Amino acid sequence: MRPFLLACQFLTIIPLPTTATPDGEDIGQSSLYYPLIGLLLGLSLSATAYVSNLLFTHILSAVLVLTIWVILTGALHLDGFADSVDAWAGGLGSGERTLRIMKDPHCGPMAVTALVLLLLIKAATLAALLMLSGNLLLLLIPPVLARLSILVLFLTTPYVRPLGLGEVLINHFPRRTALAICLLLPTFLLLAAFSLSLKIILVSGLSFLMLRRMMITRIGGCTGDTTGALVEMLEVGVLLTMVAHYG
Repeated sequence: MRPFLLACQFLTIIPLPTTATPDGEDIGQSSLYYPLIGLLLGLSLSATAYVSNLLFTHILSAVLVLTIWVILTGALHLDGFADSVDAWAGGLGSGERTLRIMKDPHCGPMAVTALVLLLLIKAATLAALLMLSGNLLLLLIPPVLARLSILVLFLTTPYVRPLGLGEVLINHFPRRTALAICLLLPTFLLLAAFSLSLKIILVSGLSFLMLRRMMITRIGGCTGDTTGALVEMLEVGVLLTMVAHYG
């Protein structure tokens, strides 16, 4: 139970108590619950969309859903996305400089612009999805698959920041169980809705490979910030794919 509570504390703002200081094994095991946290987040988004659709227009409902999305996650992945954008823009040609800029807590104009555009795209795709499809359970898919991608990233990509929580997590990462989850979850999606799921998996897979290649080429692996950027980009990719499918 403690690994689940750790995952919930890390990926959301929900203040759940833990009984003792977590050790490395608990931290590693907590990563297995990331897709489950995504599922709970998706259920919250679906519930928000259901209630807001009864009261407001699709556009306002989409904005409210996005607001809940950001609040529940504490803007954790948005922060990583912003740091990564600044680092990629300012550290061009140097992996060391990229990593140094990534640690700077201040947001530059590139990061602010990218954040605004990302949130606009999310709001627009949410509004379009609410108009095109009445199946609010579709909102489960983006947060689940995006957090599943964290497991895939940890399975395939070295972590380049020495020390810290990320290194502890990677050193105690349960690779076999994570691999099983990464294989079973897409299979379940394909069985549930083959046509849509196939498109989503293809787009997510290609996006993952492209973003991972950018990480490897520039800094030789991943960091917490680039992992957050991956989550945000895959959520957008899944939303765009669903809108294209139903449009």
